[in-house]
Amino acid sequence: MKVFVTGGGGYLGTTLVPVLRAEGHDVTVLDRFFFGTEHLTSEGGTNGVHLVRDDVRWFDGKLLEGMDAVVDMAALSNDPAGEMDPWKTREINFLGRSRVCRLAREAGVPRYVLTSSCSIYGFRDGLLTEETPVNPLTVYAQANALAERDNLPLASESFCPVAVRMATLYGRSGRMRFDLAVNGMVLGAHRTGKIPVMKDGRQWRPLMHVRDAARAIAKLLTLPAEPVRGRVFNIGSDEQNFQILPLAEAVAAAMPKPPTIEWYGSPDNRSYRVSFARARETLGFRTQFTVADATREIEQGLSDGTLLAGPDTNTVGWYRHLLGDPKAGDAVRLRGVVL
Repeated sequence: MKVFVTGGGGYLGTTLVPVLRAEGHDVTVLDRFFFGTEHLTSEGGTNGVHLVRDDVRWFDGKLLEGMDAVVDMAALSNDPAGEMDPWKTREINFLGRSRVCRLAREAGVPRYVLTSSCSIYGFRDGLLTEETPVNPLTVYAQANALAERDNLPLASESFCPVAVRMATLYGRSGRMRFDLAVNGMVLGAHRTGKIPVMKDGRQWRPLMHVRDAARAIAKLLTLPAEPVRGRVFNIGSDEQNFQILPLAEAVAAAMPKPPTIEWYGSPDNRSYRVSFARARETLGFRTQFTVADATREIEQGLSDGTLLAGPDTNTVGWYRHLLGDPKAGDAVRLRGVVL
């Protein structure tokens, strides 16, 4: 297949693209590449990946002609990054991806996958399904909910849009992030012997390894259209719904030297447990990796120097670095292109 991936230079994208290439797909990545291209261009080449440095808000829709699928991941990612500039977050994460979906349909692309997030559930009691009313508490979550609302109704016999609400990701990736719960815990334990845990540790999160997330998207591209057209799927594992304190304890148990818990911040007002039965029953998808797997691989990478916790492994910190002034907005250029 010819697969067009927006946001393919990010944390999930740099894991997904090699998976797609390994399955024999021809991949085009459109991205601003704020975190560079080296994660997709190892060994001095592009590894058969076509790179387009552009923006979902204004790229030429003709690039989508002849594509078999679009995976739309371009976004200012995570809640803190979204709050840096709420309008830009809505413009890129909602309006930009709505534009991509419409351009894909106009170009005759058969399948479109929108990566959304379980964070749109906000605060809910009980085990949440795709039928549970969403309660997005942040700009990032609101933009995901709006993109779902606009894009899924475009479904037709010739166009198959699908939305995947991802659990919170963890694990080693090409464009590494240490501003994610599990990854940050391992880094803290490695550096200081302490695991940072946001108070009060009782908030729930669904978790999933980034490689499992990539597997789920790749699987969606090749399934028959009828059972997935116009639908939402929670992607993750029922067994990996964690409260934050037990999650920290699971990370601690997998570390070579037992760390201690270090509390920080104020209690989080986001808490949700999610059911992944629909993906299991309709897609036949099950996760393969665990928090312990990720803890060991990240700790090993930090120990042997193959994994570095540089400035660009914290999303908000890197955006602030690129902007110079986080309030500068359109007046500042990021790697030659205004945000």
